[in-house]
Amino acid sequence: QPNVTSYGATTVAIITLEAFAGVWINAFLVCVLCIAWVKKKTLNSSEKILLLLGCSRFCSLCISWVYSFLSIIYPNYFYVQPTCKFLLSIQNFFNSSNLWVSACLYVFYCIKIANFRNSCFIYLKVKIDKIVPWLLLGSGLLSLAIGSSLYNIIDKAQRNNRNSTGRENFSKVSGKMDDVFFHYYFVYGFGFVSSFTAVITSALLLLFSLWRHKRKMQTNSMNNLSVEAHIRAMKSILSFFIIYSINFVFLTLTLISSTQKENPMMFLVYVFLYVFPGVHSLILIFSNPKLKNTLIRILSCVKCMVCMR
Repeated sequence: QPNVTSYGATTVAIITLEAFAGVWINAFLVCVLCIAWVKKKTLNSSEKILLLLGCSRFCSLCISWVYSFLSIIYPNYFYVQPTCKFLLSIQNFFNSSNLWVSACLYVFYCIKIANFRNSCFIYLKVKIDKIVPWLLLGSGLLSLAIGSSLYNIIDKAQRNNRNSTGRENFSKVSGKMDDVFFHYYFVYGFGFVSSFTAVITSALLLLFSLWRHKRKMQTNSMNNLSVEAHIRAMKSILSFFIIYSINFVFLTLTLISSTQKENPMMFLVYVFLYVFPGVHSLILIFSNPKLKNTLIRILSCVKCMVCMR
């Protein structure tokens, strides 16, 4: 039987709306890139990253919605043994994939746009198109390793819980569970911290390179249009960085045990986490002229059809 409170019903309704919007935005991103892939028989490096990012976010939103719906409306389903660990491991796999592919996108933009005279950086700039498939493969394998590790950790926690008897010392059982959850948080936190480190490093290097280039253009009295273009690029990167940083902080908050309680702060955290995949993908769509023009053309056709009715 469902176990619904007013708080739970409100949470599910808002999460459903956000997940639905994010799913459609990322579905549009994936469909446009797949159609372009079929027509051109190839994709450039940035389009490959965006395609995989859209796929991971589409799947992540779907699985996260199912998990949230069951945990709030039908919590007893999680007592069925395969359900909890299967959903959590799949959700963690797609969340990790989302984070790592996002990090690959930032690293790609940093290497492609930034201008440093370091020999290693110049080598990466020349070889970046050949490195991107390996970066994406590494992201997938690392996400799979994290998802598999978390599956084993959750399975171990459930076995310890089943094998614990009333005669066993409570502190001993509690110690086992604390050890299991420590490994869970360590593996999950590793994915957060390492991907965020890659993003913050790439963003800071790119901002420094653009700022240095802007100053050089101002010194050489370059035209205002070039300077303004660099300023807009810096603002765009800075906004991406701020949004990603807030997302990282909120993801970290979900690891705290208090997130299981019904309180407004944690409600806002989960609202933002479901908004982020759709909003960030929408920003990426408007940052890409091809995707932006396709979206505007589709919206114009929809508007015309509505007017004709």
